[in-house]
Amino acid sequence: MNDPDVVIIGAGADGPATASRLARRHGLDVLILEGGAWHGNEKWPKPHADAGGTVSTDPDDLDGKLLDEHFTVKEAGANDPTFGYLRVGPADHSRAPWFRNIPQNAFLWQVSAVGGTTTHYFGNNPRGYPYAFDEQPHWPIDYEELVPYYQLNEAVTSTQQAPMTNKEEVFIEGATEAGYDRLDTLNVTETGWRPQPNAVEDPPDELNSNFDGSFSWDDGFRGDALAADHFQGGPTPEDAPVREKARKSSNVSWVPRALDTNTDETVGNVAIRPNAYVTDIKTDEGAGNLEATGVEFRDTWSGSTVTVEADVTVLAAGCIESPRLWLNSGLPDDGWVGKGLTTHWFDWIVGVYPDDAVEDINGEPNMDPFVGHNSAVRFDKPGVGGMEDIGMSPGLVSFANYLFSQAGYSFDVEVDPDEPWDSRGYVVGEELKRRMADYRNTKALLILTDDLPRQDNGVSLDDTFADEHGAVPELKWEPHPDDDAKRDELSRIAARIHKEAGAEHVHRCDWPPLFLHMQSSMRMGKVVDENAEAYNVDRLFVGDHSALANGIGGPNPTNSGQALALRTADRIGELYF
Repeated sequence: MNDPDVVIIGAGADGPATASRLARRHGLDVLILEGGAWHGNEKWPKPHADAGGTVSTDPDDLDGKLLDEHFTVKEAGANDPTFGYLRVGPADHSRAPWFRNIPQNAFLWQVSAVGGTTTHYFGNNPRGYPYAFDEQPHWPIDYEELVPYYQLNEAVTSTQQAPMTNKEEVFIEGATEAGYDRLDTLNVTETGWRPQPNAVEDPPDELNSNFDGSFSWDDGFRGDALAADHFQGGPTPEDAPVREKARKSSNVSWVPRALDTNTDETVGNVAIRPNAYVTDIKTDEGAGNLEATGVEFRDTWSGSTVTVEADVTVLAAGCIESPRLWLNSGLPDDGWVGKGLTTHWFDWIVGVYPDDAVEDINGEPNMDPFVGHNSAVRFDKPGVGGMEDIGMSPGLVSFANYLFSQAGYSFDVEVDPDEPWDSRGYVVGEELKRRMADYRNTKALLILTDDLPRQDNGVSLDDTFADEHGAVPELKWEPHPDDDAKRDELSRIAARIHKEAGAEHVHRCDWPPLFLHMQSSMRMGKVVDENAEAYNVDRLFVGDHSALANGIGGPNPTNSGQALALRTADRIGELYF
């Protein structure tokens, strides 16, 4: 597509939603440029070994059986940050991942690909808390403005109440015994627990413990297989077309919807080009401000550079790459570009349950955390944060439960007798083997803290190291004492829920920062205005999670990021077209 109306930088969670809305609602031609690979597209049958095609505009290019070949759901093959198919780096796997400088004990877990980090998310799709919009002093718009966009996004992504399996029933027992009521609203204003709103289709009615049929689309299987494979790409049902995969990550939901516009002469067109890493935002002098005129990108296979002109440019490269590109392009910085990053200051509270406690609740001696959605029930406390009940495959469990900590080795860490957990820190050696022997009756609660944006947290350019795309990003984040206090409060509630459900041992991991949920590094109200247009550069919009004005209170950010992107698309259409 030469000289589109709009060029969008990034095909992760938010870029495809923006593109679809611009084409369908406003009749615009849109080009999306994505630095990573495209899985499950016939033009790139071997996306990590061969350059493949150039651009895709046809929804018939999407091939679900090919996606099954690409997403094997093997844990190491998917999640290894160096060679996994879900990594941050070029599609060419003979080359190293892209380097980001993180000078602290922390871990960055993102994906560069069409679909972005939603290719390995759990599908958790709650809305942000109204409290974070209307009572915290960050947002220039009201929560009510996002509600119709939440509704649209939830319809496209099949967001619905998650089904309950054994591990969720144990959590519900603990939360109820701890005195918390069930919440029955999507717009949460009170404390309590509720089924997780998930962007995952329901399993078929006949799927139960006695099901012995095929899980193949070709044999008639529809919906979610309860395989807990979401973090490895979530390609079930087997053989299903891409758009019919149960978990509606961006590559499954918004990407096909965007490409569908090319089959309708009454709307605009959308083209998506992977392996296209944008290195510069082009500008001219405007009437007062600079004015964005397009971008320059680098083909990550050939190394050649291409310039695209467009009437409007949308930054949707994520909370790290969006500020990095802005700064590498030499655009104005008034002190907030890249700053104000929030992360939901995670922690991870593990409960190990005896067989009889599980059997008293479920009638079965095992929870089997690998059955069901990875997360299907949650706890909310607006103003503090929340938590999610988690079950995963064993490799991820051993890492998350026992091998990721800032506290030191558990045998060398004293536990305050007044705290409700029994151990804290790394678990290794024979003790790790003993803990993992209880895998079938072990599950965790992920703490999601309502950390607030602070100017000293965020992304800057490393002044000592550059790659083929310019100076690399340097990422720094430190919790404020207020954030620590919220995290401690939620961790104590989580431990109590475990104990009330009958856990015989509760372990607090005390995670270091994990950069997985990221928001607000290009904040609305600081870097962009209430339309998400840059204060200092006309016709340049930020259309990803970095535009969120804060951490939306702690809930998972995908639904809010996509809802805001849809609203931004409407503002672009109304302002310039």
